[in-house]
Amino acid sequence: ERVDRDSRNVMTIEDPVEYHLDRIGQVQVNPKRGVTFASGLRSLLRQDPDVILVGEIRDEETAHLAVQASLTGHLVLATLHTNDAPSAVSRLQDIGVEPYLIASSLLAVFGQRLLRRICSTCRGAGKVDADRRCDACLGTGYAGRVAIFELMHVTDALRSLITGAADAAALRSQAIADGMAPMLEDARAKVAQGLTTESEVRRVLH
Repeated sequence: ERVDRDSRNVMTIEDPVEYHLDRIGQVQVNPKRGVTFASGLRSLLRQDPDVILVGEIRDEETAHLAVQASLTGHLVLATLHTNDAPSAVSRLQDIGVEPYLIASSLLAVFGQRLLRRICSTCRGAGKVDADRRCDACLGTGYAGRVAIFELMHVTDALRSLITGAADAAALRSQAIADGMAPMLEDARAKVAQGLTTESEVRRVLH
């Protein structure tokens, strides 16, 4: 909603395209036809995009294309499978991206995990009375999910650590010193709000 789709060329490469968006060029990965994240991204770059969304960075070629696109003036949004925001840097290094390239291209990392939500019908008891199971949650005490977040802005101090190939723990410490509210803090807030439980937080984050 924050991107001006009238004045900016916004394009995506996704697997699959889950939501069709007005005034956005969307390409779906199709390996049988030779359309991978890497080949699709290469094709998008020939269409002079301003903003690019890469559904997932899974390999070195896609990662390098995304980094090069960022370094040449494109806003690139992408996802990675990691446990938290600082670990995204380690993941990119493991894929094969040089630390100095990550430091030069990365603006921020938004981390998200999902916790089971306390059932609103039985309030986590799993029963609606002494003898009857709650049908809304099938007796588990949970129904649905609630997200917890952390946002790591890449500051000059973090860029220096990334360039030096610092590990995720060092990056996390610096990010918190720079003002990042860690995911655990958000999880505790969700517990205080009655949305999830301490045991669920321990299950997911520890």
